[in-house]
Amino acid sequence: MRPGAVATALLTLLLAVMGVAAPAQADGAVAPAQADGAAARAGGAAPFPENFPLPDGFQPEGIAIGPGPVAYFGSRATGDVYRADLRTGEGEIISRGPGTPSLGMKTDRRGRLFVAGGTGGDARVVDVRTGEVLRSYTLATGTTFVNDVVLTRDAAWFTDSRSPVLYRLPLGRRGALPDRAVTLPLTGDIVYGTGTNANGIVETPDRRSLLIVQSNTGTLFRVDPAIGVATRVDLGGETLVNGDGLLLLGRTLYVVQNRLDTVAVIEISRDGSSGRVVERLTDPDFDVPTTVAVFGKRLYLPNARFTTAPTPTTPYEVVSVRR
Repeated sequence: MRPGAVATALLTLLLAVMGVAAPAQADGAVAPAQADGAAARAGGAAPFPENFPLPDGFQPEGIAIGPGPVAYFGSRATGDVYRADLRTGEGEIISRGPGTPSLGMKTDRRGRLFVAGGTGGDARVVDVRTGEVLRSYTLATGTTFVNDVVLTRDAAWFTDSRSPVLYRLPLGRRGALPDRAVTLPLTGDIVYGTGTNANGIVETPDRRSLLIVQSNTGTLFRVDPAIGVATRVDLGGETLVNGDGLLLLGRTLYVVQNRLDTVAVIEISRDGSSGRVVERLTDPDFDVPTTVAVFGKRLYLPNARFTTAPTPTTPYEVVSVRR
């Protein structure tokens, strides 16, 4: 060890004995404990808070996370998009909505946010750096509720809870956005009824099919993306009533059952034809969570509070649980 290093080590030991923090390193780097403390002071709370607030009156529904420790939330009241730093829980509105909802959403690696427009019958693609709406697509008019979205290798797929169809935005080379969407009718086992029908959507683990949950019947379906035929997934008699947002991690499928304040955890087969509910997660802070996204070892869920009458001052928050 060099003489200077020996002196530094002795000084650090002496300061530790005296209860005094060591100084910053010569190159300006901060020791890990100091870095954590700085982050906590900057955010006014411990780094990566388990729960954090959204703006009063926001009425959140969708969530997307990434790239990095950044989450995006859509307002079902105005369509505003709010961005939050998961390290601090602090955030801001980055894109003003059109006055119609922003519901399910997903981000891609190109810094684009794909947003389902609910009763607006549209899909929007937002630049997360500037908040600019890059493209807007009219998917349907009249009776419609464009509810959720999933990104696959070559398309963005949207569900409609009131019309038995899926909408596809084919993505071209390097993710080029199309001029228009394609409508795919849903046939097979799925039958639309009163209430919320097709809701959350993800790919199957083998990436050959799509999975959608029908909220009012609690049924999970596998859909052939080429022809739109929906086949009931065998869950061994389990149902997913009030099923909302879906999240697939490997062979584990998370299904948010919103009004039940529960997340069903399912071991799903590679082709998505069958699955088994292995656990149901809940938390005392859940207040009708709608959908779910992941960062690190935690699942993040916005509380939509459907059972609470919304006002401009109604508080909303994001709750996280360990996965």
